[in-house]
Amino acid sequence: MKEEIIDRRDDLVIRRGILEPGETTAWHTDPCHRFSVIVRGDGLAIEYRDGRPTERFAVSPGDADWDAPTDDVHRAVNVGRGTYEEVVMFFLDRRDQDHQPIAT
Repeated sequence: MKEEIIDRRDDLVIRRGILEPGETTAWHTDPCHRFSVIVRGDGLAIEYRDGRPTERFAVSPGDADWDAPTDDVHRAVNVGRGTYEEVVMFFLDRRDQDHQPIAT
């Protein structure tokens, strides 16, 4: 996954993420509220490390949605035909918060 931090301040991180077809993010948790906007892509799946069923989503440019924090260890997979790109705003609870910690 390619990542670019577009901007950061005490309570907000704005990140662009790009996944090529078949590429995944690292296993991680999402400890803060997020707002995501799909820039390009047509399919995304969320896999859970605890073995629960994978969730698949049809996506398209311009789709946008809020997500609540979760301690579930998961990763995103580009299951689409082309490049997946999103811009995500992470709303931090504190200045030193890791917006998307890698699960070990």
